[in-house]
Amino acid sequence: MADSPSKPSKLDESFLAGLADLKKVGRYEIIYKIGQGAAGIVYLGRDPYIKRYVAIKISRPTSERGKERFFVEAQSAGRLNHPNIVAVYDLGVYNEFCYITMEYVEGHTLEKVCRAKKLLPPRQALETMFSVVNAFDYAHKEGIIHRDIKPSNIMVDVMGNAKITDFGTAQMTEETSEMGIWGTPSYMSPEQLQEEDVGPFSDIFSLGCVFYEILTGKQAFPGNNNFSIMYKVTNEEPPPISTIRKDLPPAVDQILKKALAKKKQDRYQSCMDFAYDLKFVLRGLGHSRAPKKDKVQDAIDFIHNVPFFRNFTKGQVAEVANVGEILKFEKGQDIVKEGEIDDHFFIILSGRTKISKNGQQVAVLSSGECFGEMAFIACQPRVATVTADTDCMLMRISATLFDRSPPPVQLRFFKNFATILVRRFS
Repeated sequence: MADSPSKPSKLDESFLAGLADLKKVGRYEIIYKIGQGAAGIVYLGRDPYIKRYVAIKISRPTSERGKERFFVEAQSAGRLNHPNIVAVYDLGVYNEFCYITMEYVEGHTLEKVCRAKKLLPPRQALETMFSVVNAFDYAHKEGIIHRDIKPSNIMVDVMGNAKITDFGTAQMTEETSEMGIWGTPSYMSPEQLQEEDVGPFSDIFSLGCVFYEILTGKQAFPGNNNFSIMYKVTNEEPPPISTIRKDLPPAVDQILKKALAKKKQDRYQSCMDFAYDLKFVLRGLGHSRAPKKDKVQDAIDFIHNVPFFRNFTKGQVAEVANVGEILKFEKGQDIVKEGEIDDHFFIILSGRTKISKNGQQVAVLSSGECFGEMAFIACQPRVATVTADTDCMLMRISATLFDRSPPPVQLRFFKNFATILVRRFS
């Protein structure tokens, strides 16, 4: 929920009175109140037609302009379709209130792990941040800026998947602080605080603040009041992460320095660039990889002999290897699990895998074949579990990194990919 920039505002008594004994909004049944903030009240509701639980956020814009802005922004957010973004289902008017119904996420917010004694392990923190930044890359490409990113606006469901909420609702109310700003200053970019134009670069700064906090349990720009916070955001640098966490690679300092640059032109110019650097740090945090770095040419020669890559030049194979990881899995080890969310695609270099849906084996794939195409292309949850049927070696490729490969390599890759899919479904 979007909080007030200064002290947590209380909703006025007339607002609360208007929602007293609320049983139904539109077609939605009200079950109980989940939470309350300056922007309104959130209820757990139920859609009796589709028979699903929903989150219902109710606000009261103070003018027709505010109501119009609410509908425009909520409609824009409703266009977003990404596994790491809370889906917007519906919006409407109830008496003098506006409401928006959203996907109900059972879990907790990132605030829970932004405490010194509850910090996530490095890999899990980086993976969470990667999925969040990747989702923002998608939203920005759709022309939507969040403007109120903070740990309380990022949910983590019971499966551990991050879900960004409050897209398009950060400015639902016209309530501002005495300084004429809305949002939460601790996570706002310098240009937001100075009431200048915002864009993807502003969200990137806010993401840097969240990243810093989930790694340290401390805000990047703490303060006793708005003025001290705003001064720090505009003029001071947070303590380097390496002085707080000794178990993180030095590259994390560089990522944060770039994300939190005071000048927008010095920051990452897109969330894709941000995600790209996060992914490279993740690649160095431990997986059983083969061949080793001192055998790069041997690896290229080996990959070139796999059926999928035989019509690639060795230079093109090297480009693919640059954005992929070669991983070993033992017989019986799960490679991906049904319902998981990520953007990786796999090519079997040696060995055999089996595909299962709902616990039933449906296919066996061997060397040269691929899997994970729906997650790779459409960022959809995994529709099947893939298990190593023998000891096997795979190439794992991230969609985020692959997008930066030369166009001829991408074209060759997708032609081969399409050929395999046509053969599989014919």
